[in-house]
This record gives sequence, C-alpha cells and structure tokens, in this order.
Amino acid sequence: MSFMIQNVLDEVGGEVHRKTLNPVFNETFQFGVPLNELHSRKLHFSVYDFDRFSRHDLIGQVVVDNLLDFSEGSGDKPIWRDIVEGTAEKADLGELNFSLCYLPTAGRLTATVIKATNLKAMDLTGFSDPYVKASLICDGRRLKKRKTSIKKNTLNPTYNEALVFDIPNENIESVSIIIAVMDYDCIGHNEVIGMCRVGSDADGPGREHWAAMLANPRKPIEHWHQLVEEKVIGTYVSKSATTSSPKLHIVVDSPHSD
Repeated sequence: MSFMIQNVLDEVGGEVHRKTLNPVFNETFQFGVPLNELHSRKLHFSVYDFDRFSRHDLIGQVVVDNLLDFSEGSGDKPIWRDIVEGTAEKADLGELNFSLCYLPTAGRLTATVIKATNLKAMDLTGFSDPYVKASLICDGRRLKKRKTSIKKNTLNPTYNEALVFDIPNENIESVSIIIAVMDYDCIGHNEVIGMCRVGSDADGPGREHWAAMLANPRKPIEHWHQLVEEKVIGTYVSKSATTSSPKLHIVVDSPHSD
C-alpha cells in the first residue's frame, strides 16, 4: 500500500498470508504528513497475489481520498471499501537504457543498448536470460532486425552493444524502431519480456528521444525507456507487407543478425 499525491511518497508492505481468500492482517502502518496537506493526499491500497518466482500479480486496488474527513473522531472504527480491478496499474516489466545517434551524411543510425534494470523474471529460477532485439519498421513492415548477445541468469543485464542501421537521410522520418527485451529459451520459444518504440510518430518518450536524436546529429542521445507489454506495441507491425506502400531501399549492417 502506498501514500501518495501524484507520485508515491511512502510505501509499505504487509505480511503474506498463504492459501486464503479471506486474510486477516491486523497490521498498522503510520505515515507522517502535515495536517494542511491531508486534503491533497490519498491512501492507495494494492492487494497482490504473492509469486515466489516472478512478479506478484495485482488482484485489485482501493483508493481512499478526502483524508481530512478522517482526521478527527474516527478512532479505530473500521472502514470498508470494495476492491476494484487494478486496471490503471501498468505491468512492471523493467526499464531499458539505450542511446540513439544519427549521421545524416552517412545515413547511419546507431542504437547502443547500454543496460536494463528490474526486468520481469521469466524462469523458475527467479531470473531471465535476456537479450535485446531491435526491428526497423516502415509502414507496418519489419524491414530488418538485429540483436545483442544473451546475458544469463540476470534481471539487470549490461550490454554496451551497438546495433547499426543504414538509413538514407530522406527516409529517416518514415521509419521507427521497435526494441524488444527477450528471454532466451534453449528448449522452447523465446518470450518477450517487454518492448518500447522510438520514432517520429511514437508515443511520449519514444517520440522525444527520436526528436532529440535528429536535433543533435552525430551525438549519442541516451534515454531510459519503460518497457510495456507486447500487445501495446504489436499494433504498429502488420502481419504482411502492404503492396500499396512504396518500398524503402535500406541496408542494415550490424553483428548478431538473423
């Protein structure tokens, strides 16, 4: 549970109660807050299903506002609220740090994958075997893809590996790059941990990173990106190429190609 205004200011966790749908906690948490700030604060309770090997699953949430109303006379009287589905809370998949650098004269874009932190555990060991795959996209078509090496048994891998795309200057506004952090599986299929997208038509941070790259040619621009679920990014890639769209002749040169 957390005590917040807009960002989380203080957060505490309760004891795990196993194999029950009716847990009794009897735990007390205290937060220091000035009386004149109570009107702008909220208590945010999140109920999770504990998972020993991976991220805990969100069951639901309760948000209590108007805290000034509880500042006098409430004592130990219990307050009941219905738990609602926690649709507003994004899956915590981790973050990826990489830089973008574009050389207009050479028509070369370098995406340097630096590191990732707090990745979702995909294996029973409580870790993952992550690698990063970058795909060059135009008009919903995946033109080329490149990938880093695999880092074993870690949720905080460090790469410092460059993935190079040769993109003519006249085409740079027509393409985007989808970057996926993958979990390598030597037996089954590799699974997507999380993704992000950069480009002139990307959302928020992805568009800002791309614009900063174009505004600073020949200079590596480094940003952190929050990973999102595959279904959020998947809408930008069509299953087949569209014949009505003009094809871009783009050459890609990088190690670890498929």
